[in-house]
Amino acid sequence: MNADAITYPASLTKMMTLYLTFEALNSGRLRLDQYLPVSSEAASKSPTKLHLVPGDSVQVHDLILGIVTKSANDAAAVLAEGLAGSEPAFADRMSARARQLGMTSTVYRNASGLPDPEQRTTARDVAQLALALYHDFPREYRYFATRQFFFRGRVILTHNHLLDWYEGADGIKTGYIGASGFNLAASAVRNGHRLIGVVMGGASAGSRDREMAALLDQGFSEVGAGAALVAGREVPPPSAAPVVAETDEPEPVRPREKIGQLAKAARKIAAHLSPVAKAEAAPIAHQTDRWSIRLGAFQVESAAEQAARSAAVVPAARGKPVQIVQPSKGGKERVYRARLLNFSPQEAQGACAALHKKKVECSVVPPAPVKVAVR
Repeated sequence: MNADAITYPASLTKMMTLYLTFEALNSGRLRLDQYLPVSSEAASKSPTKLHLVPGDSVQVHDLILGIVTKSANDAAAVLAEGLAGSEPAFADRMSARARQLGMTSTVYRNASGLPDPEQRTTARDVAQLALALYHDFPREYRYFATRQFFFRGRVILTHNHLLDWYEGADGIKTGYIGASGFNLAASAVRNGHRLIGVVMGGASAGSRDREMAALLDQGFSEVGAGAALVAGREVPPPSAAPVVAETDEPEPVRPREKIGQLAKAARKIAAHLSPVAKAEAAPIAHQTDRWSIRLGAFQVESAAEQAARSAAVVPAARGKPVQIVQPSKGGKERVYRARLLNFSPQEAQGACAALHKKKVECSVVPPAPVKVAVR
């Protein structure tokens, strides 16, 4: 399929909302325990939502979790207003950052992915953003593996059901509006290899997830040589339909006249969507020199976690993200592998040398080459 076909991102938009949020957290402009006010405009967003009310205030940590699990549109708007003063101003920042990341075909008009005829992206651009999230914010990336969280007396469950059954899945984001079909950016790790996949325009949530699983399965079967793949598949965009917010079980839609207006706007841009065609594998522009340290293989997960904690006492390794690679179902050995992530080459060599001095076995792992494999 054509990874460069223009389509609607739907709630995959929130990946960029979170990218800018993580950026603000790391620069000190925002704190996880900081409360942000809820405006009338943010509270009025269509479902899915946390049902925030005007005048309320919500911690940044809860807003992030509300986005990665329930894909809450009101939470996205609160973050946008908190960071840029208004959602349109934040959308301008989103588009500017997209261009800086090499997402040449992406334009944002809001922070949530709710219907806007000018909001657009491609599967390749979404893959680019997924890689940037993983490489630039390895600590915060773990949010995307959240399956549920407790918010004001309610258990909020994730929309990303791939996390429930696909081995090694740890993210990223679902998306749906009527004009886009069912979108999914997913990531999974097996045997130390990470794949990122993008499916745009699925006919249903279930068929989209099965398509993603097949795509990742093929990628893992081909990745044994050590390359990391970003596997993208884009199916033909559906004809414009009444547009509702993202949800696997749609909540009540808005009044019929507003749906008609949105569908009319959707049809206008749908006429310009690119046809789907076959594309060859192509290099991804955004690369990184992030190295990792392998700490060993263990029979039980707790031992792998303990090894990672013990290694973190070395100053050069302190604060580095930890990865516990689960054993593969088809593998002969049921072992858990521990890794410390996000080193420069010099940092990795220095940290491993320091660990050796403390009698801790380790080895330095260079980054794998990254390709985009598109069908």
